[in-house]
Amino acid sequence: MATPMENENPNFARTATSFRNFVSKDPDSQFPAESGRYHLYISYACPWASRCLAILKLKGLDKAISFSSVQPLWRNTKENDEHMGWVFPDSDTEVLGAERDHINGAKSVRELYDIASSNYTGKYTVPVLWDKKLKTIVNNESSEILRMFNTEFNHVSENPSVDLYPPNLRAIIDETNEWIHDGINNGVYKCGFATNQETYDVEVKRLYEALDRCEDILRKQRFLCGNTLTESDIRLFVTVIRFDEAYAVIFKCDKRLVREYYHLFNYTKDIYQIAGMSSTVKMDHIKQNYYGSFPSINPLEIIAHGPNIDYSLPHDRHRFSLESDYTRLELFESASFVCELSALLIEIFGSFF
Repeated sequence: MATPMENENPNFARTATSFRNFVSKDPDSQFPAESGRYHLYISYACPWASRCLAILKLKGLDKAISFSSVQPLWRNTKENDEHMGWVFPDSDTEVLGAERDHINGAKSVRELYDIASSNYTGKYTVPVLWDKKLKTIVNNESSEILRMFNTEFNHVSENPSVDLYPPNLRAIIDETNEWIHDGINNGVYKCGFATNQETYDVEVKRLYEALDRCEDILRKQRFLCGNTLTESDIRLFVTVIRFDEAYAVIFKCDKRLVREYYHLFNYTKDIYQIAGMSSTVKMDHIKQNYYGSFPSINPLEIIAHGPNIDYSLPHDRHRFSLESDYTRLELFESASFVCELSALLIEIFGSFF
């Protein structure tokens, strides 16, 4: 998640994370994959943390790995200190969806880092994968936590057959992850925190080139790397689900909304409706954070009403599991175009009837 220090960088280069240990299925490892041993600290507002929660849910690790969320608004992390960051609420009822730190009694994520390392001088970010036995941070790099959840806990997973990084797709997943991260996940931040028009123009062009590329891919297949859900889809989902409600306004990513991309919008609804995924999206946390934690771009902290999109509405993505040849797909594309055109005409002329 962005921090105030990163916001001053017009190129928005993210700082490398510091805790890079790995939970392993090897029982003799320093951090063995034991049920009940680990806790995932997240913010529902943060896309990087939310993608870890999504994998946890998809793998059915709810009973093996506990998790909790901070409150959405950044606050002072210490008395008489100007640092603003993730804090826990004072009670479990203060902010719906957030709860006190029942593991360590910490008041802020910063305190967790201080417990793990008294000499820590980096950023106090989420996600945090915490070892309750050794009382330390195992890892705070979301991309590595994704991989751990995907493979190392299968013996305690309710969905061990789910593989979001299958060997036969790893090359295309790695390639897709790279341009999704640079152009879209980080791209919206590059637009939002651009410090001059020239930088903004360059970054918004890159963002929409990447979104257009997604639309073209999703025109032909259900997911980014074929007709199988992968890690790349989760990485994209956490950004596009926030796009129309937050990024389009606060980060000035308004050239075209996600709901104006026929295939990308249906794809977003498809993933949202996968069992467990909707519980990882709390739009009130998302909007409170983005509109209330960046004073340099929204000093009055006014929260836009937003379109309040219902992602539980029907989508058309199931068709790809039934397609047997390209000809049938082309026919469906023609039908989809007719549906889009009909909806547009109804919107334009509906008021006359």
